[in-house]
Amino acid sequence: MTTNMKTATPYATKIYALFAEYQARFQLVTRRASGRFAHRQWSEMQSDAVERLDLYPDCLDTVTAALERMLGDHGEDKQLWAEIKNVYTGLLGESDAPELARTFFNSVTRRIFTTVGVDARIEFPSDDFDDLDPPDSASVFRTYSPLSQIEPVLPKILADYGFSVGTLGTGDTLRKIAAPIEHAIGSFTETDVVPRLEMHREIFYRGQGAYLIGRLTDGTAATGVVFALLHSAQGIEVDAVLIGVTPVRILFSFTRSAFHVLVPRPAGTVHFLDSILESKPEAEIYSAIGYYKHGKTLLYRDLRQHTRECTSDRFEISAGQRGMVMIVFDMANDDMVLKLIRDQFQKPKNTTRRKVMDQYDFVFKHYRVGRLIEAQPFEYLSFDICWFTEALLDELIREASRTVRIEEDRVIIRHAYVERRVTPLDLFLAQAAPEMAAQVVVDFGHAIKDLAYSNVFPGDLLLKNFGVTRHGRVVFYDYDEIVPLTDCRFRKVPPPRNHMQEMAAEPWYYVAENDVFPEEHVRFLGLSPELKALFLKHHQNLFDPEFWQRVQADIQAGNIKHILPYTPDYRVTLD
Repeated sequence: MTTNMKTATPYATKIYALFAEYQARFQLVTRRASGRFAHRQWSEMQSDAVERLDLYPDCLDTVTAALERMLGDHGEDKQLWAEIKNVYTGLLGESDAPELARTFFNSVTRRIFTTVGVDARIEFPSDDFDDLDPPDSASVFRTYSPLSQIEPVLPKILADYGFSVGTLGTGDTLRKIAAPIEHAIGSFTETDVVPRLEMHREIFYRGQGAYLIGRLTDGTAATGVVFALLHSAQGIEVDAVLIGVTPVRILFSFTRSAFHVLVPRPAGTVHFLDSILESKPEAEIYSAIGYYKHGKTLLYRDLRQHTRECTSDRFEISAGQRGMVMIVFDMANDDMVLKLIRDQFQKPKNTTRRKVMDQYDFVFKHYRVGRLIEAQPFEYLSFDICWFTEALLDELIREASRTVRIEEDRVIIRHAYVERRVTPLDLFLAQAAPEMAAQVVVDFGHAIKDLAYSNVFPGDLLLKNFGVTRHGRVVFYDYDEIVPLTDCRFRKVPPPRNHMQEMAAEPWYYVAENDVFPEEHVRFLGLSPELKALFLKHHQNLFDPEFWQRVQADIQAGNIKHILPYTPDYRVTLD
């Protein structure tokens, strides 16, 4: 078939039109968030989040089906697709989100060709995204300057977002809101430049919270400033003020669901956020504002750049106890881990490959409350064999032959999950100073409760299935036994009827699927006597079926608990 730009044009135009449709539908769902917050429609907000996640695969289904009809027998003509790519590139000058448009094109071609590695003829290599024009972030924020004091400016800031001071409180409330910002302004006095406050024009919504996000800057340095708003039955209020890198990074953690925020030019918003998130990967920032597919593209770019040329660094089996379901490996100088499903699962695991994948999909779509690590699925990754230690290669070939194959000097991975690396909780506690260990053990209990409030039961409470982030937060990452809390039946262990039952190795009572006996979990915590006592002091109710049953009843009644993405010391409280 002889091809030219004229024949390629209708196909490129169709792809671009459906990308534009995806963008419009994405913004339509996102726009609902302000009304959800105003009317306290929390369950509808969660439904919107799932609907928005489903938009991308739905649009891909539509475009690939349309192209199959249009292309007929020429659907896999790579010369034609190379010219379609050229025409499509010319269309990107019309786009406010050319980086997202390129990712969308790649998604289409990978659907059609099942590309192994990267084929630059028919897709945009991830390195190409570095060549796009730098974003102009000036249009995404409002400036308040000069700013020698913040309290007199607060009414204007809040009014610009549509909130009146009378609604949010006056007097002591405004002083409480202003106090931490005044302190941060003081840190700029050494430069002899009065800092200005730059606030993102659009509100960030997630769950039951609304966040006004900005930065204090003197033109050289920037400090993040976030007003966290809640809408209780008593009305809308500023619940907290977050200042500085740590609380803002935690707000944008890779363990949380995406914000709903209107961003006509995503790159501008990402550039703005990057200035206050202290080297947070660009991939995670895109994911945090809902563009998870482009976040995945950038994550792959970073992985490719890290493995471009062989060095003394190698992929090796990750530290910690070996998984019965997954093979987990990482590289010392990279903060990502790769997880592959084993061909066969060790006893007593009773699951299937399909079920494991379904559970990862469940987590992807679930409302993540800062306790579930984002896991990005990848297909047909290709690495030079030099990046793998012999021990890892041996395990991959022996235990994951359905997923891994070696072709000449390349290791091809058919399916993997890529996650941010954290320290396994059992390893952390073995190495931590007593004070830090105590703090993390208490947070371990809070992590379990936060998961419960969000309708998640982890399957078991073993330390090895939880990890600790760089900020000392406990998160969960072993999803092969995760289930909705409402699917469980929490029971008390019935008393034995005689001594023989009491001494039996096996339970003397019937255990159905999804039966859970919370009092049994205390035996398997794996904590030292001192840490176990501390855990029980703070979280004894985790071993009582009534706690879990009450949480279930609340969820079933539609009572959604808001889990704060910040610690109490950032809250605005009145004496």
